[in-house]
Amino acid sequence: QVQLVESGGGLAQAGGSLRLACAVSGLTAGRYGAGWFRQAPGKDREFVAAMDRKTDDTYYADSVKGRFTISGDTARNTVYLQMDGLKPEDTALYYCATSLRAGTGRSYYVNSYWYDYWGQGTQVTVSS
Repeated sequence: QVQLVESGGGLAQAGGSLRLACAVSGLTAGRYGAGWFRQAPGKDREFVAAMDRKTDDTYYADSVKGRFTISGDTARNTVYLQMDGLKPEDTALYYCATSLRAGTGRSYYVNSYWYDYWGQGTQVTVSS
């Protein structure tokens, strides 16, 4: 059974940092692509960052580029999202997701449709 469990969310001040973790079980490390999405109240879910399974490239939304970093630890089978320079507009429920499909490239990974498994989400709140 595949499970994705996010942790690390919480309250931060503007300009501060948080590191989200997504512990993956039931999937072999390195055999899936991974992404982070977020959803703020009253808004649609949006792409944040992803790691390409085939190329090891990373992709970011323009709104977080230069502030957020996605990475993976194959030994722990965990995907991280380091968030620096937080802004109040980063406040949202953050989800991690994994993709087992053959697609590659940014246009593939920004689309939530191509992800097979999702975590339950972790709340990030940034105060001004």
